[in-house]
Amino acid sequence: MAKLLICDSVAAPAVEAMRAAGVTVDVRDTITPEELMGVIADYDGMVVRSRTKVRAPLIDKATNLKVILRGGVGVDNIDAEYAASKGIKVLNTPAASSNAVAELALAMMFALARELSKADASMKAGRWDKKLFEGAELAGKTLGVIGYGRIGRTLADKARALGMTVLAYDPYVKEAGLVPLDDLLKASDYVSLHLPHTNETHHMLSTAQFALLKKGARVIQASRGGTVDEAALYEALVSGHLAGTALDVFTEEPPKSEALLKLIALPQVIVTPHIGAATVEAQEKIGDEIVALVKEHLS
Repeated sequence: MAKLLICDSVAAPAVEAMRAAGVTVDVRDTITPEELMGVIADYDGMVVRSRTKVRAPLIDKATNLKVILRGGVGVDNIDAEYAASKGIKVLNTPAASSNAVAELALAMMFALARELSKADASMKAGRWDKKLFEGAELAGKTLGVIGYGRIGRTLADKARALGMTVLAYDPYVKEAGLVPLDDLLKASDYVSLHLPHTNETHHMLSTAQFALLKKGARVIQASRGGTVDEAALYEALVSGHLAGTALDVFTEEPPKSEALLKLIALPQVIVTPHIGAATVEAQEKIGDEIVALVKEHLS
């Protein structure tokens, strides 16, 4: 009977469905990297989310591993090419959380436009600063979507429904209607990233790109840490060139460096702890897709 190790949280009904499919499932969703190194040789498959990193040293220990299942979009936390060189399949669930992430990006745009976090903090501090919070409407504004895969396209559809003009750029997609990155940046009031973090996308938005944005533009980062140069973002915000940003992902998670904490502390910054896929619906879909993959590759 195949043995599967679940290293990060997966919906309980999905776990039971895997067991019902004839797979021995061990749930250790708080396992440490050191503990994982010691037990991985016992397993035919493993399920990870964002927390667990699967790098070459761990793969070398995984002498019986046949498949690595990543619940979510992208496989940035897995050395996928190295795993493939060892005969290990790396699979993910790209469709399951697309709507959840797109909705979070949209919520962040609304929050920035109407200064919701500042207004909320003001009320909770006992003030009634009604005249301080004159926001802006999204209708009539231009959204630049960087990364036009499932999430980017879903966000674009929602933004168009609100009356926004949408421009899109993707370094990996060649199709009619996409625009060069510089053109997108010059025209956008809001920019939202939806890309994997690779050598090609590292610091895709940095000092030069922020300078191209309109004064008063806002940036949404709900893709992967590293695609935005956070030091350059800080400078663009404190200079007043950018009006605000909303961040769900960071180069360091959780953020601990002085530079990141300075960025997070700015009043024009809204932050969330990598919750893009954290909806009931997305978790159920991720669980269902993982079950299907387990049945296909381990049952």
